[in-house]
Amino acid sequence: MGLQCCFGGTTIQTLKLASIPYMTCSTSSSLRSSAAISRRLTLFKTLSASLSRNSTHRFPFLIRALSSAAASAQPVADSTTIASVDYFVKPQWKAAIDFKSILENKSAVAANLKNRNSTANLELVIELYEKLLQLQKEVEELRYERNAVANKMKGKVEPLERQRLIEEGKNLKEKLFTLEEDLIKLTDSLQREAQCIPNMTHPDVPIGGEDSSIIRKTIGVPREFTFPIKDHVQLGKELDLFDFDAAAEVSGSKFYYLKNEAVLLEMGLINWTLSEVMKRGFTPLTTPEIARSLVVEKCGFQPRGDNTQVYSIEGSDQCLIGTAEIPVGGIHMDSILADSALPLKYVAFSHCFRTEAGAAGAATRGLYRVHQFSKVEMFILCRPEESNTYHQELIEIEEDLFSKLGLHFKTLDMGTGDLGAPAYRKFDIEAWMPGLDRYGEISSASNCTDYQSRRLGIRFRPENPTNPGNTKKGNARNRNLTPPEFVHTLNATACAVPRMIVCLLENYQQEDGTVIVPEPLRPFMGGIKLITHKSK
Repeated sequence: MGLQCCFGGTTIQTLKLASIPYMTCSTSSSLRSSAAISRRLTLFKTLSASLSRNSTHRFPFLIRALSSAAASAQPVADSTTIASVDYFVKPQWKAAIDFKSILENKSAVAANLKNRNSTANLELVIELYEKLLQLQKEVEELRYERNAVANKMKGKVEPLERQRLIEEGKNLKEKLFTLEEDLIKLTDSLQREAQCIPNMTHPDVPIGGEDSSIIRKTIGVPREFTFPIKDHVQLGKELDLFDFDAAAEVSGSKFYYLKNEAVLLEMGLINWTLSEVMKRGFTPLTTPEIARSLVVEKCGFQPRGDNTQVYSIEGSDQCLIGTAEIPVGGIHMDSILADSALPLKYVAFSHCFRTEAGAAGAATRGLYRVHQFSKVEMFILCRPEESNTYHQELIEIEEDLFSKLGLHFKTLDMGTGDLGAPAYRKFDIEAWMPGLDRYGEISSASNCTDYQSRRLGIRFRPENPTNPGNTKKGNARNRNLTPPEFVHTLNATACAVPRMIVCLLENYQQEDGTVIVPEPLRPFMGGIKLITHKSK
């Protein structure tokens, strides 16, 4: 949708407004008068009213909500052409970043950035933050002076003195307006830079890339075959389970059709996994599979850029989700949870969409790396002191699920260079895939501490520690005054369907080309015990 506004002979238009949900502008000094402020307010109202209009000619125009000084001005009819407007992009949202902690722990933050191969500019963040503190102080001093002048005019004042106070008030107002504009720009710059800083890292995480990861546990042993092993692509073709060629014609490479027992296998895996995880006290969910870009960003994913894994919807501020972690994380966005409600445990089914930018080669053939797949995701919101415990619970659930399916796998404590920005610590599970002749990642479990909650605005209010059981009215009121804290969030993959199908087909294949269905899945597949060749 385009936006068109005619104001004083000037036409201003924009391209794909939906992809720029938060819009900003700053003005030259020529607009910093009462009349100019009024014209800006009139322009803002006119633009807002024009959002529903279509535009055939497009020109990028960014506008932000007016400052308090501008908002207090009365609109004035004027046909003067607006000129000399300075445009810049403003972040759509602000993260509640603990800048004080960054400043006090500069050395630790710098070491963390180095260990995680982050390109974030810590020195610039600190410089901008210190400038922000100074500018905030100047703004507060001007506001104090302005209020002092206003208070002097409330009583009886001589005409000459009143005129002097009026002029002083106008000067202070214009100075304040300028500083507030500078404060907005500085805050924007600080947010853009600070949002690049990743989470801190658990002290036990190995330093280095994927090769430095430590094996925590190995479960099972590789199956010994007495016949030539086939990979899942060949098995699927012979058993009529997949159609990659037709999917490539319809949708492109890395898409697929599941057929026959493969469909039942997907459904069986999903329903069995949900039933197993629900026994652990998790609430089942299905989620939206389209999310707003700002929610994607707040969860720590980058929806734009050359190497993004996210599919963005052109002409909108929406994306296809790459994991249910995103919509589940957004459920309690901008809310304060009751202490008694924690922990919140969800197990969510969704389809996931990933660009898989840069992925290629024989190791990614078939179902191993695809653009669309079904997944069951676990997500926990808890108190800060409990997140390490729940991280262990999540990895134990994953290990239990894969053990019941008879898989041979290893659990890894991933190195700093392999952690995504939100992760404080991440455990991966890699299962043996005999057809591919290697281990392949089938699951991960991450403790994101308060990285996501500070961006999503998810907090809880702790109960009064001195007397949590007292429910008298007065004490309840005092308990409500307890400052809210940010929750910790954790996520873990319970079942990524395509890679589970790879594991099951390759590990349970028989010499005659058939595939045994693992016993736990049979009740969820109509009692099928064996995937066989189809009659011609």
